[in-house]
Amino acid sequence: MQNLKIDFMGNRKIAMTFSGLVMVISIVSFFVKGLQLGIDFTGGTLVEVGYEQSADLGQIRKNLAEAGFGDATVQNFGTAKDVLIRLKLRENVSSAELSAQTLEAINKNASVPASLRRVEFVGPQVGDDLAEDGFLALLYSTFAILIYVAWRFEWKFSLGSVIATFHDVVVTLGVFSVFGLEFDLTVLAAILALIGYSLNDTIVVYDRIRENFRRLRRISTEDIMNISINETLSRTIMTSLTVFLVLVALFFLGGEIIHNFSIALLFGVVFGTYSSIFIASPMALILGISPEDLMLPGKEGSNLDNRP
Repeated sequence: MQNLKIDFMGNRKIAMTFSGLVMVISIVSFFVKGLQLGIDFTGGTLVEVGYEQSADLGQIRKNLAEAGFGDATVQNFGTAKDVLIRLKLRENVSSAELSAQTLEAINKNASVPASLRRVEFVGPQVGDDLAEDGFLALLYSTFAILIYVAWRFEWKFSLGSVIATFHDVVVTLGVFSVFGLEFDLTVLAAILALIGYSLNDTIVVYDRIRENFRRLRRISTEDIMNISINETLSRTIMTSLTVFLVLVALFFLGGEIIHNFSIALLFGVVFGTYSSIFIASPMALILGISPEDLMLPGKEGSNLDNRP
């Protein structure tokens, strides 16, 4: 793939039109449908039960769904014999009543009944605090990206990388909003990981552009960017493909509890790879980046040796 000559910059208007359309759909979905927040953000009840042998999580989910708890989250807790059940808030139902109904549902037709270990109530205020902390984490990471890239490269690259990262986050959240997927703390962790992954991809491309700006003096800015993206394309695709395969394995083999985490990163890796090629560099070009912005300053008195 070293001799590829794909005109990425020439197709930037098509790519940015597509990205703009997808972002509009995502933003409209936020306002119309919003995000289906999990118990971590909305509050609810945690019920821990124990079994004398390994628990059948599939059967537990089935029993809960039949009893009207289809939105319950079921996962092992510590060992295969311990199960943690997360239930969303229900009006006019206390935690004691909810735990009793839950225990009755999972013990229905069970040869070995489960025993109740503990019941905890997570209030809406805790959920609000988690949502606020998550937003602040996203905000602080964005400012850190701005400062780092501006210091390491140039402010136009910095703004371009933030716009590309913002694009990835908005579109990935849009997927969760459009399809009604549950947004919990694991998805928030995936979004934060996505920011780092997307930035890393963008920095690799920017670093090659900077190198070629200093090496290729008689070529237009657009052509230098095309050359740089083509030179890093094989690395970008191989890295993304490797991560993608790992996430596919996590999705199918990691259990239901991390399905949404895997989905967020699967879409995030695809959009992150796309944005590092079609969003980050074109945005820097639109902002007016040029080889002169990244030229090394000449040493003072370096021309004295050439004087007679």
